[in-house]
Amino acid sequence: MAGFGIIGCGTIADFHIEAIRGLSGARLAAVSSRNATKAKAVAERENCAWTADYETLLQRTDIDIVCVTTSSGSHYSIGRAALTAGKHVVIEKPVAMRAAEAEELCRLAAERGLTLSVISQRRFEPLHREAKRILEEGRIGKLLLAEAEVPFYRSQQYYDSAPWRGTIAEDGGALMNQGIHAIDLLLWLAGEARSVYGRTATQTHAMEAEDLGVAIVQFKSGALGTIMASTSITPGFPASIRLYGSEGAIKLEGSGVVHWTVPGYEAPPAFESSPAYGGVSDPRSISHLYHQLQLQNVIEAIASGSKPVVTGEDGYRAVQLIEAIYESSAAGGEIRIHPLAIL
Repeated sequence: MAGFGIIGCGTIADFHIEAIRGLSGARLAAVSSRNATKAKAVAERENCAWTADYETLLQRTDIDIVCVTTSSGSHYSIGRAALTAGKHVVIEKPVAMRAAEAEELCRLAAERGLTLSVISQRRFEPLHREAKRILEEGRIGKLLLAEAEVPFYRSQQYYDSAPWRGTIAEDGGALMNQGIHAIDLLLWLAGEARSVYGRTATQTHAMEAEDLGVAIVQFKSGALGTIMASTSITPGFPASIRLYGSEGAIKLEGSGVVHWTVPGYEAPPAFESSPAYGGVSDPRSISHLYHQLQLQNVIEAIASGSKPVVTGEDGYRAVQLIEAIYESSAAGGEIRIHPLAIL
């Protein structure tokens, strides 16, 4: 039985709690939040221990895996403390706000023989898994172009709801916050990036970070890619992934198939998903099902000594690419992407 501890008792923590509740080989041992009232309320509801000090949670011997569900700016420091305490760690996206911090977490996990995973639950959706299989089997020929588009809408009220929202250090903008899931999918499907050229802007919100980011990516495979992420597109539209090969094409939007030309394969059926994947203003409208599948995969990876579907290195690559887009926008040129060499 895998013992879980959750650090952070905000909205995202509820998805982890529901996911753990549905796993037969897992139990929630304790939760932690700086807001003691909130931590106590969650603990009473879930019949587990609680503390206002996450260091106390990390000392518990009945916790094997720690889920970090705090605001993005604290992911690095809490993740580092959890790994140092000898815990396997699952961090909500992004794994850290800076590539150098993400790299340090990856190295620390590798040195200590611990599993580090970052939440990228969309990899577990049936359509994305099928698209991955199709690409690996070469069913659409040579991949020529891969595109990710996230035309979401978030109100000013959303950004005003907490002082850290929309800040560069604690939250990030449309790329680091909303766009990172699609960016991870793009890297998972198309492979590692070699270089990127990007532009960012803050157009419709009073916030520090960007509400629009666009980029052109050169993949190591030779394929090209494009990225667009925004929280200014009214009324908000579904995120989409488009894959164009020399012998076919796949276009996925939200929960459905827009176009499917795969020789010898009929398009798979759409699956029921949540409104948040359609870009609506309420980011809480997300099913916990794919969090549950990812946490189950982490448990199995730990038990077998294998890598999970989403590794810390995957989280690093997504942050690294976004950081390179920021750098390109500031400097006005193409930025090379250097591979991560884990000890």
